[in-house]
Amino acid sequence: MAALIDLQVPQAHRAVLELQPGGLDAIAGVALAVAGMVVLRRYPRHPLGRLMSGFGAWWALDSVASSWVAYATMHDPALPGASAAFIVFQRLGAGLALLLPLALLLFPDGKLPTGWWRVASLLSLALTSLLPLALVAAPSAIAQATAGSTPLPAPLRGLNLEALYLPLPDAVWTGVLRVAQLCLPLSLVTPFAVVVRRYRTVAGIDRARMRWLVWAALVDLLVMLTFRLLPLWFGTVGLTVAVVLTSGSVAIGIVRPDLVDVDRLLGGTLVYGLLLTLTFVLDLLVLGGVGQLLGPRLNDGVRLVIAVFAVAILYAQLRHRLWRLVRRWVVGDRDDPYHVMSGLAERLERTDDSEAQLVTLARTVARAFRAPYVGVEITQVSGEVLLVEDGERPAETQALPITYRGERIGRLLLPRQAARRRLTSGDERLLADLIRQAAAAARAVRLAEELQHSREGMVSAVEDERRRLRRELHDGLGPALAAVASRIDTARITARRSNEDADRILHMARQELTGMLAEVRRLVHGLRPPALDDVGLVGAIRQQAERLRAPGLTVRVEERGDLTGLPAAVEVAAYRIASEAVTNVVRHAQAGECVVSLTRDVGGGYLDVVIVDDGAGLATTAVAGVGLVSLRERAAELGGSSSVTSAGPAGTRVWARLPVASSGKAPVLVAEGEVADDR
Repeated sequence: MAALIDLQVPQAHRAVLELQPGGLDAIAGVALAVAGMVVLRRYPRHPLGRLMSGFGAWWALDSVASSWVAYATMHDPALPGASAAFIVFQRLGAGLALLLPLALLLFPDGKLPTGWWRVASLLSLALTSLLPLALVAAPSAIAQATAGSTPLPAPLRGLNLEALYLPLPDAVWTGVLRVAQLCLPLSLVTPFAVVVRRYRTVAGIDRARMRWLVWAALVDLLVMLTFRLLPLWFGTVGLTVAVVLTSGSVAIGIVRPDLVDVDRLLGGTLVYGLLLTLTFVLDLLVLGGVGQLLGPRLNDGVRLVIAVFAVAILYAQLRHRLWRLVRRWVVGDRDDPYHVMSGLAERLERTDDSEAQLVTLARTVARAFRAPYVGVEITQVSGEVLLVEDGERPAETQALPITYRGERIGRLLLPRQAARRRLTSGDERLLADLIRQAAAAARAVRLAEELQHSREGMVSAVEDERRRLRRELHDGLGPALAAVASRIDTARITARRSNEDADRILHMARQELTGMLAEVRRLVHGLRPPALDDVGLVGAIRQQAERLRAPGLTVRVEERGDLTGLPAAVEVAAYRIASEAVTNVVRHAQAGECVVSLTRDVGGGYLDVVIVDDGAGLATTAVAGVGLVSLRERAAELGGSSSVTSAGPAGTRVWARLPVASSGKAPVLVAEGEVADDR
């Protein structure tokens, strides 16, 4: 409507009134109202959405009133409604000044700050309201004079402009208006301070929202500075552009702050804003310098060509460097992948501890991607989970997998709103390279630590076994052999007197020797079951299953693949694991059938030992007992893996994979199920 009315007003009459077309201001009001409705559609009770919708409608009404004043005063006398339109536009329109401080104080959650900041905010709003309230009731002539404007144009003098006039001395009104004008810029100090405070204290999604407000402020500054260099009537265009961009930025910041990468948007705007400013300043310097040095020998066209060449040369040199500096400040180091990777490699070289390396990775990712929080979670070889964090963990995080040689070994935790959907493909490749390098380093250090720990355990186990054998031989076989030797000597002496007594003593010695032989067999069996050498792995397991079998239980042993030539350690581990699992079935499963499967892969790289029964199965609250812990330790000692899970609708499945030959990859111990018993 305002635009249609503007078309009817001659430019000469508008120049007399010193009024700009109201249609442009109406566009700003509509944009503000639309942005408010977008916010209300997502958050129906958001105070800032209601505020933007209300002020947008007010702004549009103010624009229509301005257009009607210009059109109505073309006639003599003025058309009806001209006086009311002037009051709406000139007096009540000053209240639109409240929009900026209110928006700053309420963005992004629609709540005023707490504590003494709330008191300061309310005082700021009171100071902002002083000028609009004074303009409502002040005499028009005094309002024009204190604003530094020319006297009222003749077409407006016939209107009733003092409908809301409050009779006070002119000196009082002059003082009130001057104080109100002074308070208006001072009242914005607190809202800007609140914005700065919020920006520095918030994190995650709220920080992204605040960055949208920062971008809007930067764009507004660039737009207003640009339009200030143009003719006066362009100021209205600049204000409309600024309001439209700010309205859209505020709405996006509240509703969809992750719609685009605001960091890149902010960095690009800052770079091109600075370049625009530098270009303008350089133009002035070149043109002024050439004019001073060469004077009248060059015309304006030649000066302009020289300025263009100078600006182009410097622009090409400055743009790339300025872009890198601003991007590093805004979004971190990710625009320089080589710098990030080399820095991480250098820091990893200086750390010998796996946990310290994970801390280094977390800090590098946080610095490179300007993330307020980064967590690195690694599954260690023992099955334990190691978590290191940099920053304060937000309420919601998103996990990105960390893989090493095709195997998932952990997770990278990032704030949900700063995760993958805000990263470009280049950012994702850099992040993957960082994770891959740090994962390899951390896994290598961790495996070295595990290897050292295993060596220490092996040495300790060997010494313990030696101590046990020494104790067994010294305390058991030694005294027994001495007793046998003593009995033989006694029998020799006794044989001279009585053959019967000597025979009785030799019989006792024979019984003691039989007991010692059984003890020797027990010790040998503890080192390596003899059945493995006598009947092989499958036959030894069958013999053990037959000895352990309970009434009503059928145990079958199956073999797949070539089981010949297995290392001795693998045979012993497979035998012990199968024996322990069958023992558990007999004691706890109440099963009718148990199947032991031994499978060697085609390449001969590993041996799978699987024991499945149809018994009671695992309890949901089961906890591993001694037997299952021993089973996992036997698999882990060889670098293998194991699991205990439920088998179908009923029963238990025990699985162990034992490497027969080195595959160049360190498997991870998997614990998929636990049981509550004394196994």
